[in-house]
Amino acid sequence: MLDAAVACFWRHGFDATSIRDLIGETGLTAASLYNAFGDKRSLFRLALERYIEGGIGQRLARYQEVSPLEGVRGYLRDVVERSLNDPANKGCMVVNAALEFATRDSEFRPMIAGTFARIEAFFLDCVRRGQHDGSVTRALADEDLARHCLAVLMGVRVLARIRPERAVLDGAVAALLRSLEARPDEGLLISRNDHAEIRPDTP
Repeated sequence: MLDAAVACFWRHGFDATSIRDLIGETGLTAASLYNAFGDKRSLFRLALERYIEGGIGQRLARYQEVSPLEGVRGYLRDVVERSLNDPANKGCMVVNAALEFATRDSEFRPMIAGTFARIEAFFLDCVRRGQHDGSVTRALADEDLARHCLAVLMGVRVLARIRPERAVLDGAVAALLRSLEARPDEGLLISRNDHAEIRPDTP
């Protein structure tokens, strides 16, 4: 029943989803729906939590155990493939919710912001491990690279809704991956937390 609600909200968004839509999708009567889940907002919260843990959470877990660059590459390519194989072009339910009402809704904004922070933390871990093993560039601060990864991910998610074209999405991901790769002529990067600056290598 909750998965059916996820599908309904994901397809239509919160505001455009009616109780009639939810009744039709879940097969519940109005009375049963209210008894089981409360009001529409409560059901949306449960649906969004289920989407986050069943989709984003599982994807993060899947790519945390691989090499740093492969983790970033795998996560983003997974998103691209899911986007291209979605005939309804639904995008990401969390991104859709952010665009729909997160800036004006004090209940859902922390939940959505926390999810984005969780994804950024995954990218930051990949970047730091890659900078440590030499596979990721040290020419930029780890926090900046992680935020760049998050920004590209958000862009891909939005682009996929209006231009679900492989060349467009693959191109955005490929450019990001090239920007992450370490170069042989890099200097030593001091952590941003220690007043980061790029210093030339010394003999």
